[in-house]
Amino acid sequence: MIVGLDRADDAGVYRVSDEIALIQTVDFFTPIVDDPYWFGQIAAANALSDVYAMGGVPKTAMNLVAFPIKQLGINVLRKILQGGLDKMKEADVVLVGGHSVEDAELKYGLSVTGFIHPDRILTKKNLKPGDQLILTKPLGTGIINTAIKRGQASDDVVDRVTRQMAALNRDAARIMEHYRVNACTDITGFGLLGHLAEMVEKSGCGIQINAEAVPVIPETFDYAEKGLVPGGCKKNREFRQHMVDFVSSIGNSFQDILFDPQTSGGLMIAVELEDTTDLLADLRKNGMVEADVVGEVLAEPVHRIIVN
Repeated sequence: MIVGLDRADDAGVYRVSDEIALIQTVDFFTPIVDDPYWFGQIAAANALSDVYAMGGVPKTAMNLVAFPIKQLGINVLRKILQGGLDKMKEADVVLVGGHSVEDAELKYGLSVTGFIHPDRILTKKNLKPGDQLILTKPLGTGIINTAIKRGQASDDVVDRVTRQMAALNRDAARIMEHYRVNACTDITGFGLLGHLAEMVEKSGCGIQINAEAVPVIPETFDYAEKGLVPGGCKKNREFRQHMVDFVSSIGNSFQDILFDPQTSGGLMIAVELEDTTDLLADLRKNGMVEADVVGEVLAEPVHRIIVN
């Protein structure tokens, strides 16, 4: 076992030989969009993301389904599974089975197995002072999904956030293989600051975030000001705010965005300074046009995040 229960990371990693290690992860959740086909795509992309965050390539997957068959009917289930299958095909992942149960609350996701060379594993815990932090997708999906549930999001916003959540992190993972990347994670349910806290904890380093550089889906600011913030945001703040220092100009709404739980968010890549410009240009050239350098790793203050 290379990465196991002794440290929290995006997935477990087991060495099979000197050349191959298995990455294993599982993720599933309740619907965050009304369209069952898109829900299937988003849930699959979200589950596959943990393998990409470790620097690996997902190879096989198994469906995990909890479904209220009497309330929703088999056609809804077919659309969800088709969405997941189409996303797996896009990722060149083979569906090898799965398990379903009848449940009052709909849930869907995947158990995923990927491959990686044992010497190329990326974890959260290898930050080095001077590393630059690149985020590949904008924030805001949790707040926008709350606005959608309350009927306050336009069709255009719904379409844009849905497509963002369904987008794979595959290309970002492939691109960063060619650069000196020291650590990586994906930004999901703990929000940007929650996942950065996982990276900096016990690292012997600190992190500085430039708030103005953080990419955010534009409508998120207005929804946050209106209080359309998911409950998970408050939980994330309560759990990690003791590690974060905000300058006085960072208001509560923007703090909510930084703690906002994301669904199928982007990768947070810690790359050596000399490779930063080329990596960022490569990401943008390959479709991640909103990717940006959002901060850097500091020698001190140790185990703290400064947002200015």
